[in-house]
Amino acid sequence: MRTLNIEISELEYEKFGIKNDQLSFSDFVEIVSREISRQNLQKSIELAERYGLSGMSMDEISAEVNAVRNNAAHS
Repeated sequence: MRTLNIEISELEYEKFGIKNDQLSFSDFVEIVSREISRQNLQKSIELAERYGLSGMSMDEISAEVNAVRNNAAHS
């Protein structure tokens, strides 16, 4: 087995909720994946608010998606 050393700031250490100075690679990947997911969710929320989608119901969103798909299929 190999060892990989990664340096992070104290702020990042706290932000990611790391509890131990040694992590398995799978634990590291999980922490990074959670942060990427959180960032993507935040971007999605910001875009939804910017384009007025945040006030739409799921039925309205589905209707919009279907309309775009139908339009693309007939083009």
